Amino acid sequence: MIIALNQFRSLHLAPRYPFDWFNTDGLAGVLDEVDMVASWRHVSAEEFEAEKRRLIKQEIEFIDNPEFHVPGAGQLLFDVAVDLDRETTPHHRPGEGLPTHLDRLCSANLLKPEQEVMLFGRMNFLLCMASKCRDSLPFTKTAVQQVDRIHALLALAAWHRDRIIEANLRLVFSIVKKFVNPQITFDDLLADGILALIRAVEKFDYSRGFRFSTYATQVVRRNSYQVVVQRQADDARTLDGLDEAGIAEAGVPRESFLSEQRWHQLRGQLSVLLDSLDRREKLIIRARFSIGAHSKVQTLQAIAGRLGISKERVRQIESRAIAKLQEMAAIADFHELGSV
Repeated sequence: MIIALNQFRSLHLAPRYPFDWFNTDGLAGVLDEVDMVASWRHVSAEEFEAEKRRLIKQEIEFIDNPEFHVPGAGQLLFDVAVDLDRETTPHHRPGEGLPTHLDRLCSANLLKPEQEVMLFGRMNFLLCMASKCRDSLPFTKTAVQQVDRIHALLALAAWHRDRIIEANLRLVFSIVKKFVNPQITFDDLLADGILALIRAVEKFDYSRGFRFSTYATQVVRRNSYQVVVQRQADDARTLDGLDEAGIAEAGVPRESFLSEQRWHQLRGQLSVLLDSLDRREKLIIRARFSIGAHSKVQTLQAIAGRLGISKERVRQIESRAIAKLQEMAAIADFHELGSV
């Protein structure tokens, strides 16, 4: 079910956690964008209990700060609006060195130092409040309002996180393109680079006074290097497997087993199929089927933890993505693996 924006704004926590700052100027524009949240008031008792158990088990990670626990912390953090200009910065020329669909991802302006501190502070404060709210979640049916509040806090935290990610996507592009080689594509590196950026946002301690770009550069660069090294190791294991299978001893050259040209063709076809998926579907398929930089098949629970969604939601997205791929493959009439 859905509750409207005015109901969302009227949410207030129990006396222990008063959220009078929900109506501050600093959240006015954000609430206009995060205009609806899921409500659990009219679902079945079984569905509600399952969601409550999921929230209780869910680990809500954040970087704590003493400022979050002083009286009036919310009012101080949300006293003014985050002045984010979503228009393309004059220093960035759309289409410069990137396909149009990728260039659009880089249209957000870079953050000023004060904007960066504000976004990180608010994001972690919201997660801190969500964690407190979750820890006090009662084991009774009166927890419905509390569950709605937790979802509202997590949605607001995600909005602030996404603004940080948008402003730093160009950094990821500039780093991962330097690691592209014949064995690993730009798309593979980009997908993992964005995941590394998300992890960096979640782990960054803004109170230390460093710019996020300094920290993120190290994280994304190290991740890209590890992806390339892992791919090289995987290729080496594949060649060793061919030797163990007796292909070389049978007098069949490795090159004739599947030509390099055919490998590139198949990779290109797979890339075309994956491009038909949205970003989340693509990440889940890569992780579930060990495609690209993922050296091991990941469980639904592991992916759910990384994306901040339920295991069942991951399963649904995976099924939808597989159906899309099957339809696209049938339309494209792709060749069998062994054809040359």
